[in-house]
Amino acid sequence: ALITPDGPTTFCEGGSVTLTASGGTGYVWSTTATTAAITATTNGTYTVTVTNAAGCTATASQSVTVNTLPTAAITPSGSTTLCQGGSVTLTASGGTGYVWSNSATTAAITVTTAGSYTVTVTNSAGCTATANRSVTVNTLPTAVITPGGSTTFCQGGSVVLTASGGTGYLWSNTATTAAITATASGTYTVTVTNAAGCTATASQNVTVNALPTA
Repeated sequence: ALITPDGPTTFCEGGSVTLTASGGTGYVWSTTATTAAITATTNGTYTVTVTNAAGCTATASQSVTVNTLPTAAITPSGSTTLCQGGSVTLTASGGTGYVWSNSATTAAITVTTAGSYTVTVTNSAGCTATANRSVTVNTLPTAVITPGGSTTFCQGGSVVLTASGGTGYLWSNTATTAAITATASGTYTVTVTNAAGCTATASQNVTVNALPTA
């Protein structure tokens, strides 16, 4: 009685090996199969009883080892929806070796661009599993301040400054309207927020000249 495997008898979950018995005319396996060849996908010792033409029997055994796959996981350091200029760290776990879709081989990578990031995790048995995480990067608003007239004028005058480019506005003077009226010298800054929650700033200088003493 003889068992011949068609490949390695130690492999990872999801793999298999074909065990072929020879030496007789009839075969009965410990799995109850009666074919000469069986496909093994689980751990264990596979035994076959071989019968020859004279009705005599002999047995042979083959051990098969199936190693478990790693549990691949990606943990982000924060939100995976970013604004331009932001970043998030993706940390892989579950194994002893890591290869990312961007070719990094560290457990953690820092991401600044949109996309789907996949990591292949390898455990000590050489088995692999993958995990992926999508990252979204939203564009910043284009913050603009449009003055309603000259930004240089005499005391007692004013200019309306109107911000645009977003859905929310916060001025350096704490106003939250799109437009403010400036009556004093200074730099007026507005933070513009868009629908995605991303922000950008714009500034406008205003000069107020003193009146003469007549």
